[in-house]
Amino acid sequence: MQLTEDIFRRKNESGGGIEVICGSMFSGKTEELIRRINRARYAKLSVKIFKPKLDIRYDDNDVVSHNATAAASTPVGKSAEILLLVGHAQVVGIDEAQFFDNKLPDVCTTLANKGIRVIVAGLDMDFKGRPFGPMPTLMAIAESVTKVHAVCVRCGNPALYSYRLVPSKEKVLLGEKDSYEPRCRICYNSKTF
Repeated sequence: MQLTEDIFRRKNESGGGIEVICGSMFSGKTEELIRRINRARYAKLSVKIFKPKLDIRYDDNDVVSHNATAAASTPVGKSAEILLLVGHAQVVGIDEAQFFDNKLPDVCTTLANKGIRVIVAGLDMDFKGRPFGPMPTLMAIAESVTKVHAVCVRCGNPALYSYRLVPSKEKVLLGEKDSYEPRCRICYNSKTF
């Protein structure tokens, strides 16, 4: 009996793990990340949020959802910087994970192994419908994956694709509703709108 209680205690004391929130643009990924971070704050846990430096769409520093919900964050150029800046945080949020380098899964694993709850949000697919950056690896190693959907602007069905409206072939093109729209599989593949 004592052995079972010791294992249970050790498991609960660590608290570490990786949670991934993924989906298309306009699906509420950042909103869900901020919601989870706020719940951690209500629980009086120390929290730190990071985002890539290149994402300056709404704010240079804060993580901001399309609905204008915001949370203070620290912009970083490379994922390894997170390990240097995490301090004594018990919960770490990472937004726009698809824009980070491929070392991000290792960084998240290191944090989780230290007992830190890591919440990662990002696009699972690029505008071509292909896996995006470190997201596939993060989804594979996470304890939980939440896939959120937008609403297809063409037919109203659940949207899982980010359809690019502008003629750029660049993999990374920061934009909003002027550059992208959420589409379901059928409307994304028709491309005749």
